[in-house]
Formats: sequence, C-alpha cells, structure tokens
Amino acid sequence: MNKSLSAADLRALISTLLVRTLGFVLLWWILSEGDLRAWWLGAAVIAIALGASLHLAPASTSPVRLTRLPGFVCYFAWQSIRGGIRVSLTALRPRPPLVPNIVELHLTLPPGGSRVLLVSALSLMPGTLGVELDGDRLRLHVLDQHQDLIGEFQGLETRIGHLLGVAP
Repeated sequence: MNKSLSAADLRALISTLLVRTLGFVLLWWILSEGDLRAWWLGAAVIAIALGASLHLAPASTSPVRLTRLPGFVCYFAWQSIRGGIRVSLTALRPRPPLVPNIVELHLTLPPGGSRVLLVSALSLMPGTLGVELDGDRLRLHVLDQHQDLIGEFQGLETRIGHLLGVAP
C-alpha cells in the first residue's frame, strides 16, 4: 500500500525528526559527559531511539512550536522552583499544615499528546501527581488542597496549548 504524505504531514514529520534527534543528541551528550570517543555508539543508540520513538509516538500535525519552547521551559522551570520552595518550607515546619486530597479537574486540551504532556508536567511539579486520566477528567493527588491549584493548572494548560498550537 503506497501512502503519500500531505505537505502538513511532511512538515510535521520533519519537525518531529529534528526535535527528537536534537533531544536524543543532547541526552547522549549529557550521559557520555561530552566524551567524543563515545559518539560512535551514541549514533547507533540515537538512531534506534529515534526509530522507536516514531513507532511508539508517531509525528502529529501539531508539533511543538520551537519558537515557543524557550518560554515554556522558563515557565515550567520557574513553577518547579517556586513549588519546590513552597514544599520545602512546608516540610520544615514542625507541624506542616498539609491537607492532601484527590482533586478532579476538567481538561480543555484536545485528546492525545497535549493531554499526556499536561499530566506529565503536572506530575513533575512539586506537590502534585496525576492519578487517573479518563476522557476530559483528570484526577490529581495534591499535598495541600489549599494551594491555588486551579490557577496553576489553567496556566499550565494554556501554556501547553500555546506551545503545541492547539486551542484549549
């Protein structure tokens, strides 16, 4: 069966290949501590990882907007630092005023990679952990239900929509 690619699919594939290749190269560089002697093995590992990633998560027509990536990375880093400080200060108190809870949130991002990225990003932020993603609902475990969870969630969801060029 011969399946031709549309212009949008071809752009998405090229963009996906570039982003993933750069990511795998950066990861290999970090793992090999920049040792140039390891790059012959790195090239093979990168090629295998790239092939596996394309098989497991094919290119989509809404790839990451590279021009928006630095802003998202800065936002995510700042939120992580801010959340880490908040959790650390709470943990250092003699009797932390924590009220853990499971919170149910309504997702507005379209199904697929954007939701997976949202759940993954939320789980990496201190004090939150994605428990269950069911349709348009996300169950999230939080260390303290008194934190501004809805504001943080909506901000992250908007940023991911902006990053991927999808409307939440």
